[in-house]
Amino acid sequence: MKVDELLKRYNTGERNFQRIALQDAELTNANLSRADFSHADLRQTRLGKINFHQACLREANLSEAILWGTDLSEADLYRVSLREADLTGAKLVHARLDEANLVKASLCGANLTHAKLSHALLIEADLRPSSDQRTDLGFAVLSGADLSYADLGAVVLHHADLDGAKLCRANLSRRLLWGDLITDLSASSLRGADLSYANLSGANLCNANLQGADLTGTDLTDADLQGAIMPDGSVHD
Repeated sequence: MKVDELLKRYNTGERNFQRIALQDAELTNANLSRADFSHADLRQTRLGKINFHQACLREANLSEAILWGTDLSEADLYRVSLREADLTGAKLVHARLDEANLVKASLCGANLTHAKLSHALLIEADLRPSSDQRTDLGFAVLSGADLSYADLGAVVLHHADLDGAKLCRANLSRRLLWGDLITDLSASSLRGADLSYANLSGANLCNANLQGADLTGTDLTDADLQGAIMPDGSVHD
């Protein structure tokens, strides 16, 4: 399908675009809210600042797509492929990303507040702050997610659910870029999480739950653990 045809059909009221192929297409600043793109082929598309609010992109392929500043709030992205996609500054508030493939994706400055990423793959994903905002994963559900080797330095993760998540060798340290920014894991749940060899230096872990977590080789230099529940169940003084 051509971009012009897609927009014409959307503007006449059509919302069902399941399984369409738009590979390598360019479309920016358009409104496609509440449209159904499940199983669509959107690889290598340029979709900056598109309004996908409450859209359905279940199992769509957006590998290597450019989605700068795109509004995906409340979108259904279950099992979507966003491998190596650029979601810098994207809005994903309350989005569903369970079992999504975000391997090597860039989520710098993205807003993922209350997003659901259970069992998502975020291996080597880049979630650092952008030049104008921090990546926000506050209250996000990341239980069982694989964030191995991910760069989460200075990310907001307060009250996030990271139970059973894999954070092996992930970077969650404080950053001096654009000011002294501390990774905020306050009141987060990391029960049974794999934090082996992760860098948590300078991180805020106040009141976090680390019961059963693997801290083998974890760097906790200058981390704030006040009130945190430690792997053995004791409360850090």
